[in-house]
Amino acid sequence: MQAFVNRYLTELRTTVGYLRDGGRGWILAAIAFGWFLSMGVRLSYPVILPHVRTDLGIDLSTAGLLLTVLWMAYALGQFPGGLLADRWGPGFVLLVSTSGSGLMIFLVSLSSTAALLFATTALLGVSTALYGPARFPLLSGVFSDRPGAAIGITQATGNLGNTILPFTVGVLAGVVGWQFGALLFVPLFIVVSIAIWWVVPRRVSGSAAGDSESPVQSLSIKSAQHILSHLAVRPILVIAAIQMLGSFTYQGFTGFYPTYLIEVKGLSARNASLLFGVFFAGGIVIQPLIGIIGDRVGERNTLLVVLLFITTSLAILPLIEGFWPLLVMTIALSSLLGRAVLALTYLTEALAEEIRGTGLGILRTCYILVGSTSPLLVGVLGDSGYFDQAFWLLAGASSLMLFLCVALPPLSSLD
Repeated sequence: MQAFVNRYLTELRTTVGYLRDGGRGWILAAIAFGWFLSMGVRLSYPVILPHVRTDLGIDLSTAGLLLTVLWMAYALGQFPGGLLADRWGPGFVLLVSTSGSGLMIFLVSLSSTAALLFATTALLGVSTALYGPARFPLLSGVFSDRPGAAIGITQATGNLGNTILPFTVGVLAGVVGWQFGALLFVPLFIVVSIAIWWVVPRRVSGSAAGDSESPVQSLSIKSAQHILSHLAVRPILVIAAIQMLGSFTYQGFTGFYPTYLIEVKGLSARNASLLFGVFFAGGIVIQPLIGIIGDRVGERNTLLVVLLFITTSLAILPLIEGFWPLLVMTIALSSLLGRAVLALTYLTEALAEEIRGTGLGILRTCYILVGSTSPLLVGVLGDSGYFDQAFWLLAGASSLMLFLCVALPPLSSLD
């Protein structure tokens, strides 16, 4: 045991040293803080939903539709984000995303009707979407020796945002109104936009951006065929299917977990917000650890174990009652967040460098679009009195991911 601990500590020190050296630490901090806000602003919606429902008089199905609109817009913005990252450089796209998101969340705070809220939410979804596919080529290029660790830390920072920001927004929504919670994000997006402009490179070596011979510089039939030829291979198709089911599970769970805790489990709004924060706090610990483990023993094998744990936890959830047992179950459910680190690292590394941004954009559009249907489905089931069954449905989707993972070839075999 001592030898294992020593090896782990040595690997941890080596990884931290690599991530900090040569100015990489500032780049990682800026990108991670941008993801902190991009995640936090979207995952604050489930917390303000009870207040929005009261203010605007909407039912669970309409609330689910609002979340579906947010995630559909987020999905549809992925391909432009990836394409622009390959053309103009991922650093520039991150700057556009954070600046636009600050403006869009300001407009959300001014929405006084359901129609306006739906429209501004869609715009916010698109602006935050640009950030998603652009950050991976940067992280993979700048941190080429430790991509899993860099992606894991970035994902964990996003969950730090999901831990702190939704709870803070929920408190503000309860005290002074949900609009003031939304306004909290505006100065934060201004700060991160300045940081990205200052320290993040516009493009990295190996990126398609700026290469006049790159096949993604135009959307010709020939270039489209070239891109699709890289995507229509077994490893990419299998991991994309896993991501579709993972997005469906994640969006359905996070979209309605606070509401489920209030309406089915009988928790107060504050305790529900607290457990929602605990869910993401668990990800802060789990995601970097899983990223490091994935780098050492392989993403596929680690993903198999994580998916088994996720499926079991979701299946048990409807049977749990009481705050303290639900707290323990919420911590266990944080394993949902570990899946993304492994799957996204696998997907990024499996794609050819020349189409990495565009490929990620296309695939993220597909699997997030599929996942965006989940909140609406969960909302409809909740309105019909089948909230528990909705979470068992999510457990079923997770079990399908587990079977697909068996068919996933190890990343090392693709070299």
